Amino acid sequence: MKGMLPSDAAFGRIPPSAQWGLSQSRGATPKAGQRRFRGLRWAGLAAALAVALPAHAQLFKDDEARKAVIDLRARVTQSEDAAKAREAELTTALTRLNAQLVEQIGALRRSLLDMNNQLETMRADLATMRGANETLQRDVAELQRRSRDIGQTLDDRLRRLEPVKVTIDGREYSVDPEERKTFDDAMAVMRGGDFERAAASLSNFQRRYAGSPYTNQARFWLGNALYGKRDYKGAIDAFRAFVTGAPDHPRAPEALLALANSQAEMRDNRGARLTLQDLIKTYPASEAAQAGKDRLASLPAR
Repeated sequence: MKGMLPSDAAFGRIPPSAQWGLSQSRGATPKAGQRRFRGLRWAGLAAALAVALPAHAQLFKDDEARKAVIDLRARVTQSEDAAKAREAELTTALTRLNAQLVEQIGALRRSLLDMNNQLETMRADLATMRGANETLQRDVAELQRRSRDIGQTLDDRLRRLEPVKVTIDGREYSVDPEERKTFDDAMAVMRGGDFERAAASLSNFQRRYAGSPYTNQARFWLGNALYGKRDYKGAIDAFRAFVTGAPDHPRAPEALLALANSQAEMRDNRGARLTLQDLIKTYPASEAAQAGKDRLASLPAR
């Protein structure tokens, strides 16, 4: 570009055309040659200026373009730096947010784990409480059953202890419940025809309940049980005790007839006759006395 600028050296150069014109004018006078030389010089200067001015203008355009490119590059660099800074800032924020999210997720997981542990503990406690409740219900049911049993037993004992009213041979008496039960059980065995057991039960009753309102009945039925098992001697003693203890008893005539039969079975005909005579004399209007007359007639003389 420096060769394109006008200078003194440029003015000192003579273009080939000018040199050719100079050689053509060598035959002219010195003044005329000088004038021609100056004209040529000015013409060369004008030509140089004509060439240099567009180049100079182009030079200004290149500088502006270079400045524009440099400015554009600076702007691009600035934008890139800003984008990188923004990217770095976003990356930092994203990293920080990611860290926060990770921490929050970890805290949430720990919280869920704690809640799950608490839930499992609550389930275990609930299962324990259910088991304890079931055990308690069974215990309560058992206590209620025992209470009912104890109440029933107590009621039974109270009923056994409380006297009950009974009617014996047309008269009302107050007896112990167990006493009545024992006599009723013995009579049930007697009605069953087991004279052996009936005799034992009635004998036991007399020993256990001496002076009982059932004593006369116990003696009478004991005599029958002994007679049924063919213990005639025992039957004689039982019937005699009955008649002696209760001569006015409605069954006294029957007891004397049974006593006479027992004596006859023992082949004590004399004793049987005396007993039958006593029956007919003491209770003449009784059915047993009529039967005694028939029995007396059928007895052997001895």
